[in-house]
Amino acid sequence: MKNIRNFCIIAHIDHGKSTLADRLLDFTGTVTAREQQDQLLDNMDLERERGITIKSHAIQMDYTYKGEEYVLNLIDTPGHVDFSYEVSRSIAACEGALLIVDAAQSIQAQTISNLYLALENDLEIIPVLNKIDLPSANPDEVTDDIVDLLGCTPEEVIHASGKTGFGVDTILQAIIEKIPAPKGDVNQPLQALIFDSVFNSYRGVETYFRVLNGEIKKGQRIKFMSTNNEYFADEVGTLKLNQVAKKSIKAGDVGYLITGIKTASEVKVGDTITDAKNPTQHAIDGFEDVKPMVFAGIYPVDTDDYEELRNSMEKLQLNDASLVFTPESSAALGFGFRCGFLGMLHLEIIQERLEREFDMTVITTVPNVSYHAYTHKQPETPILVNNPSDLPEPSKLNRVEEPFIKASIITKSDFVGPVMSLCIEKRGQITAQTYLTPERVELTFDMPLAEIVFDFYDRLKTVSKGYASFDYHPIGMKASKLVRVDILLNGQSVDALSALIHADNAYSIGKKMCEKLRQLIPRQQFDIPIQAAIGAKIISRETVKALRKDVTAKCYGGDISRKRKLLEKQKKGKKRMRQVGNVEIPQQAFMAVLKLND
Repeated sequence: MKNIRNFCIIAHIDHGKSTLADRLLDFTGTVTAREQQDQLLDNMDLERERGITIKSHAIQMDYTYKGEEYVLNLIDTPGHVDFSYEVSRSIAACEGALLIVDAAQSIQAQTISNLYLALENDLEIIPVLNKIDLPSANPDEVTDDIVDLLGCTPEEVIHASGKTGFGVDTILQAIIEKIPAPKGDVNQPLQALIFDSVFNSYRGVETYFRVLNGEIKKGQRIKFMSTNNEYFADEVGTLKLNQVAKKSIKAGDVGYLITGIKTASEVKVGDTITDAKNPTQHAIDGFEDVKPMVFAGIYPVDTDDYEELRNSMEKLQLNDASLVFTPESSAALGFGFRCGFLGMLHLEIIQERLEREFDMTVITTVPNVSYHAYTHKQPETPILVNNPSDLPEPSKLNRVEEPFIKASIITKSDFVGPVMSLCIEKRGQITAQTYLTPERVELTFDMPLAEIVFDFYDRLKTVSKGYASFDYHPIGMKASKLVRVDILLNGQSVDALSALIHADNAYSIGKKMCEKLRQLIPRQQFDIPIQAAIGAKIISRETVKALRKDVTAKCYGGDISRKRKLLEKQKKGKKRMRQVGNVEIPQQAFMAVLKLND
């Protein structure tokens, strides 16, 4: 066990985690020249195109150092804030972490939040300054920032380049010398942490785990502690570039397990695997069910595709257990699904994967978060409101609570003013302002999650000219003054456009929605009133004027009453038409509601 090292790579988005992982694999000879390609561990097309890691990946490397053979287990983690639970489980499976900082961009928000996660788990941190070969790199200044953050010496910061492979040997040397060997007892009952799972259409769910105590053997009867389900370990092994089957995996090592499980939801990230006959008494701390933060409705464009969409969603869920969906129907859009996502990036990726991998064209409704509503009858029992239409009537409502987050934004000191005014506009309250260096400021806000769901991130990048990084974590529910704004078209409510909005902003948002819809809804043969309402009170109105024929064209002069008669006749016809007329809402109208500030 003393020759095993388990480590992960943590960094902000786009600081070069996957590229540096490629160089480590090349240097240790894990990958042959033929198998080599950029972003080797990112095996999804979407990951390569966007240059982001969506799922964490594990791989084992063998390395000889000073005549001794070492086994290095690397876990590459996603950098985006939506996947922070996955990062926390990967960190719990390791003893050390490479903290990678871009020499051109310096320390950013997720660098700090992932660093704190690693420090909470008592990991040994190895600071790496990446991309030093860039012309815009500023190694001396960024090294000073890292020294201030970690309290290490400038000599401990390893200079490297993921592109050229410079400094990779120094990193491997530091991994072996600084990261402690795993502790654990092979003779104790089996105790292993699940940090990831992937679905293989031929073999069922493959579970990736790290053994803390005991050993797991092929053919052994095992139990998952959170679900209490028992399985046979049909195959265990280690994760090279391809899986290598083994007889057993002992304490301290990382491996994969195949038990023939067909549903991904049975394998929960963060769960503990133990022996069915001689179980451990202690589950590993930190396990929690992944909670969706953002909800949106996904509907097929053609209602006949509903069953096909269900099959596609089920297949997607096998690869991404954090996707939650339940069937729902809408008067405007027909049958579809109410889906829960970890954040806006997760929603975008699911939508894109549905279109690419399953050829499904879908309509996504306005994303929202889930609220707790309390009625006068039961002021203690919360009603979960995932959809604005679930909100009880205003007369029965006691209070509504919404989820709040602690947001940390790191930006240049020149942009503190615009960033603050943006956050205050989004109902944020500033709790701390720290100058990391004379040029860089960390601002901490408490703000409602609902406010960052729409366009917050885009606007933050705009006001800071791209120099702000953003990170958040939930801090619980707080009571808020929320109202439901309904949109009525031709007097009928369109449930897909309803939204829960803070009472102070309801009037201005209702007005903007009506104006936006007036531009997007095509003219019909009759007038279409577009109204925004809170309960029975109309707060704003716009009208899409009717297309009309010039019925008075044939009257040249003569008595006015003849013209009047023709116009009155036309008016009656339009009125009758309006009673039976149907208004088609184009797909852009649903999406445009998200971009009210454009």
